[in-house]
Amino acid sequence: MYEVLDDTAAQVLLAIESGDSIRRVAQHLHTPYETVRQTVNRLEDAGYVSYDDGLSVVDERVRDAARELVAASAVVSPPSIEDAYVVPQFGDWPFAFTRIDAVYMWTQGGYQVGREPDDYPLFIAVREQDVDAWETFFESFGLPTDFERQPRDELDGPLQIVVDPHPSLEIEDVEGYPVIPREDTIEYMRDHYATFESALAMFDRMYDDLDLGVAYREAERVNHEFRRSE
Repeated sequence: MYEVLDDTAAQVLLAIESGDSIRRVAQHLHTPYETVRQTVNRLEDAGYVSYDDGLSVVDERVRDAARELVAASAVVSPPSIEDAYVVPQFGDWPFAFTRIDAVYMWTQGGYQVGREPDDYPLFIAVREQDVDAWETFFESFGLPTDFERQPRDELDGPLQIVVDPHPSLEIEDVEGYPVIPREDTIEYMRDHYATFESALAMFDRMYDDLDLGVAYREAERVNHEFRRSE
């Protein structure tokens, strides 16, 4: 078993949703297609997954073992920023990236603000009923959670998860990431207009169906990459 269930295989097992294609799993993990294809072949040969009108995990106990392996690996080698964006997809409950991360996703990584590599919160919207489960889940990966961004000097590492509870979630897919709807993201940017003026202009350029009435002049650009928001 352990020869098959390495870290990549464990992540593939956790990323599979019943009926997924290999390409879809690769997109969720942001991992090259060929890497995922070879891993799926090994898992299928070992009897851990089946591929009949889409992928499925044969036994949930295998998924549980995969989650323990990935969590243990994260404790020994803390997740990078890129890893941290994938980790929530290993949970069993719906979520969506929100606030700054929703802007980041909808601009396809074109707009980053209020974060630095050594002080990097991720913002996710979750259902109110799942908050405790998410806190326990992230704790197993060594990622602290709170309802508001915490000062860097109160944390052991650069990463933190800021949880935004909602009675229910509306989720859209942006390049494999679950994200709050575009209109909700625009509303958030308008609520923080001074920080996201140029992002609104970027939305206008990226999406032909929008007319946000934002004329942002490059000459007035401030270094948004490291400006604090919230």
